[in-house]
Amino acid sequence: MTAPRPTANPARVLAARVLTRVLAGETFAAPALDAALTEARLSPRDAGLATHLVYGTLRYAPRLEAALTPLLRGETHPKARALLLAGTFEKLILGTPPHAVVSEYVNVARLARLAPPGLVNAVLRRVESPPETDETRYALPAWLIGVFRAAYGERADTVLADLLQPQPLWLSLSDAGVGSLEAEGSVVEPGPNGVDRVTLARPLRESAAYRRGQAQPINPASLAVVDALGEVEGARVLDLAGGAGVKAAMLAARGARVTSVDVAARKHEAARANLRRLGLHADFLTHDLTTPLDVPPAPFVLLDAPCTGTGTLRAHPEIKLRLTREAVGEMAALQSRMLPNAAALVEPGGLLVYSVCSVTPQEGPEVVRDFLAGHPEFTPEPLPDLELPTVAAGEGVLTVPEGGLDGFFIARLRKGREE
Repeated sequence: MTAPRPTANPARVLAARVLTRVLAGETFAAPALDAALTEARLSPRDAGLATHLVYGTLRYAPRLEAALTPLLRGETHPKARALLLAGTFEKLILGTPPHAVVSEYVNVARLARLAPPGLVNAVLRRVESPPETDETRYALPAWLIGVFRAAYGERADTVLADLLQPQPLWLSLSDAGVGSLEAEGSVVEPGPNGVDRVTLARPLRESAAYRRGQAQPINPASLAVVDALGEVEGARVLDLAGGAGVKAAMLAARGARVTSVDVAARKHEAARANLRRLGLHADFLTHDLTTPLDVPPAPFVLLDAPCTGTGTLRAHPEIKLRLTREAVGEMAALQSRMLPNAAALVEPGGLLVYSVCSVTPQEGPEVVRDFLAGHPEFTPEPLPDLELPTVAAGEGVLTVPEGGLDGFFIARLRKGREE
């Protein structure tokens, strides 16, 4: 009887190829994985495994690198490195039996031609957990651990550990959307801030709720930025640095007359398509907000500024592999140029909300502090109840990135009325 021919598991092959591109800095994980899964049409089980391998390997990459480094000499080809990281993740973090890890990854190396099979065999047999330090425990560089400890104090260790957990799927759902998802076999659990935590029975875009505009992915902490504006029904709202328009959609759903502004015109197309799906409308402008924008002032202005994304490491773990201290300073300088131009668009008595999905002091409290020092016509005011855990941060708050929440800095600034 002929022994069955070894096969390369398609989920592991796909994960290794996506990881190779992400680790090289060519792309971010979400679009690369989405495109690869769309093309490959894997079974739901294999698609789930590929997703878990990509994100898990990136979340734990610093710990995995520390385990691999003593076993590797000289330059390791990027494809081989990605494959070894994924195999080490399975062995050390997921607890897949070592013999199964070695067998699977040797087959992938040989049949998909991603790495020398002998190298993969030797390294994955010998790799062990590295000595425990803060950097290996939390899979972060020491300077970034310090940022989180300064931001969250006694809660920091819980936050840092939680950032290594998989990101839940958060959906803002209509009642009909909840019913539709549950009818398909999805599990819908009420979450903070009116956003539901959902375990899908089928890919989101294939669900009836998504196609009918009854579901919008959004992290509860991101929705809290919209909540910080308060009651906006019937009012003009300028959504600055609006990106793909998710916050514009949430504002439009609350009855606001929204104009979304971003420097990248291509993002407007995605935003328009999403709004059409939801049955909503917003206007769009393409503009670089480091220069003044000539539009009439509005009673509500939201600047969710571009940032380093340190509050989103759970969902975008590749950020921690690329981020430098210097980049934090550069981003804070950009935000400091944008905030005065946003402030100029607030009508007297109006409200300016400034937010970033970052927990570094330079991008949040210090940007606002410096802005207020030069703009005495603005006064910070307390935020409404955001229905999320927060800690004080200068003249604003930081949402606490536990339980799948992102970390956002949010400040609410009121412009004085003219005499």
